[in-house]
Amino acid sequence: MVKFNIELVRSIMENPSNIRNISVIAHVDHGKSSLVDLLLAAAGMISMEDAGSVRATDNRPDEKARGITIKSTGVTLYFEMPKQSKLPGDAHGREFVMNLIDSPGHVDFSSEVTAALRVTDGGLVLVDMVEGVCVQTETVLRQALTESVVPVLVINKVDRGFMELKWDPEEIYQSFVKVIENANVIISTYQNENMGNVFLAPEKGNVAFSSAIQGWSFSLNKFARFYAEKFGRPADKLIEKLWGDNFYDPETKKWTTKSVSNSGKPLQRGFCKFILEPIGTIFKACEDADHDTLKK
Repeated sequence: MVKFNIELVRSIMENPSNIRNISVIAHVDHGKSSLVDLLLAAAGMISMEDAGSVRATDNRPDEKARGITIKSTGVTLYFEMPKQSKLPGDAHGREFVMNLIDSPGHVDFSSEVTAALRVTDGGLVLVDMVEGVCVQTETVLRQALTESVVPVLVINKVDRGFMELKWDPEEIYQSFVKVIENANVIISTYQNENMGNVFLAPEKGNVAFSSAIQGWSFSLNKFARFYAEKFGRPADKLIEKLWGDNFYDPETKKWTTKSVSNSGKPLQRGFCKFILEPIGTIFKACEDADHDTLKK
């Protein structure tokens, strides 16, 4: 069921600071249209069961036949910020209008990407976790920076690491690090000085991880809020521990930058232990039809 109507969108548009214009850009087949499907489903415009497969923004016959986006397609969405999330300083209330443009990823349609970027002020840069930063990823990211469009990185197809490649949490983490580092190299090369610091870092909140085809995503902010009460520290402090060389020692119940405990036992990285390991447990329970574990 659609969660908004024209009158509601119109009233929000009276406050320009509550409008976000965003382009979704990526290499071909990295999951742009599937991610847009997921956002449409969250807004109630399509069913969650269809998200990832219906490719709602590929509305031309040749796009459906070839399975790729050829022309940029725009859609307007309604979004209400969760109460636990911090609002932007210039926002008027928690209701926002998102004008989203799904752009092509194929190199032959780069002009469509340029046109989309010139009418937006933010870019969702999708990267396949396994394939990493590809040639067209660099092209569209360079175009975004040339147009002074602030990038936000979405590392997509995380499910491939668990189900297809059977990587352990540390291997998945290292693949994430590689993608972020490669994207930051491109940013450092083509960054517009007037944009300020737009480097990507999960602890800054400008990197998300997703499986668009399965309909889920997360950022460090979400898990930091989840674990804040358990560790008895503010979420904005805990988020720094959930990335990088931060390891949790269950013996002392303290965080450390050493990968080995005082007793000589190897320690898990915070991101692996508190984020990837629970996700991996869910995947394994689904594969084994272990309903008891899933209920927990």
